[in-house]
Amino acid sequence: MDSRIDSMDEEVQALAARLVRRLKQVNATITIAESCTGGLLASTLTDISGASDWFGQSWVCYSYDSKINELNVQSDLLESKGAVNAQVAIQMAEGARERSGADLAISITGIAGPVAPNSKKPVGLVYVGIASAHWANAESVQMGGTRFENKVSFVHFALKTAIDCWDKAKVRQKDAIAEKEKAAAEAAVEMAKSEAEKARKAAEASAGAPWQDASWQDPGKAIGDDLDVSWENE
Repeated sequence: MDSRIDSMDEEVQALAARLVRRLKQVNATITIAESCTGGLLASTLTDISGASDWFGQSWVCYSYDSKINELNVQSDLLESKGAVNAQVAIQMAEGARERSGADLAISITGIAGPVAPNSKKPVGLVYVGIASAHWANAESVQMGGTRFENKVSFVHFALKTAIDCWDKAKVRQKDAIAEKEKAAAEAAVEMAKSEAEKARKAAEASAGAPWQDASWQDPGKAIGDDLDVSWENE
């Protein structure tokens, strides 16, 4: 069992390093909102040297009141659906990101066990919320293990989910830029065609203009003709 935990811990550290590399590449910052993991994700991230460059603060909000007061989670949502669901995970992440001003936020809400009093949801169920200024998402998974094993597994899942969401958002951004560039190129071609058509029509109109076929001068009379001028001897 200990070897399994050690292996998972190494994987967690590796995932944390992968996520931090992504943050550092674009000078992004991150914040964390945790419930059942009690700060384990924040601790994992801040174990990395230089964390102050991309990590400012985090929250551990265990109770309903703390989620409402600290992260702006809707009270009626908690009362009707409980704390372990996708909507709460997203609201926790969005609340942490808005309060901290970070570029990315991760939230964790789940049931670590060993029991789940007053809940029909199974032990080992976790929801992870990921939020940026432009999008938010939540993913869930069912784990099986002791309380500590579940907490480590939840952190592992949260880091993996954050990396997946980050990479997918990056692909969407590239696609959007490519689509914008394509639209701009097509608009430029249409503009060039329009200008060419205008030039063609102007040339046709100029070729058939009446002033080129008629003279404003009387026939047979040259410019500067002085036959009608009366001259006097000096």
